[in-house]
Amino acid sequence: MQPNLHPQAMLINRTQREGLNGHRGLCIWFTGLSGSGKSAVANRVAQLLHEKKVHIYVLDGDNTRMGLNKDLGFTEPDRKENIRRVGEVCRLMADAGLVVLASFISPFKADREAVRELLTNDSLAEVFVRCPVEHCEARDPKGLYKKARAGEIRDFTGIDSPYEQPESPELIIDTEKTDMETCALEVVNYIIPRLKL
Repeated sequence: MQPNLHPQAMLINRTQREGLNGHRGLCIWFTGLSGSGKSAVANRVAQLLHEKKVHIYVLDGDNTRMGLNKDLGFTEPDRKENIRRVGEVCRLMADAGLVVLASFISPFKADREAVRELLTNDSLAEVFVRCPVEHCEARDPKGLYKKARAGEIRDFTGIDSPYEQPESPELIIDTEKTDMETCALEVVNYIIPRLKL
């Protein structure tokens, strides 16, 4: 911490905010390869939770790179900073009593662990969206794999940059073998019991 900075004590705390919302604040962190279905599942989960009157927000990798992180590229240090910033936002949102659904490739274990350390009271759950790179590449919804294979994109996760699979995520959903709706319901069924105050 900077020597001239001092934490400001707040009059309203997390417990009070969660009480007003009627549920705990949580961060559900979706990690997986590009094209694995992270954003599609997170968006459907958000819709299902919204219908249940849960206060939610979705943070998506592409969207944050168009605003909060638009100054970052895709080098390893920039990816690390991308995840660090998003982790801080998730910490604030969970502290506000929201359920934040964070959808990020987040290929490096150390970066995901750093996010976990930011969030307290068991308020982070890592969801590994498992899908083999061959299947993601066959889908290629944004045409990124094609560009990576053509050398137009460098350091592309799964092609010329590694993806370190989570070793012990709270939940694994398999989007190669399971349809998106079923995957979303799996996540919702995991979240609902954990919202209780």
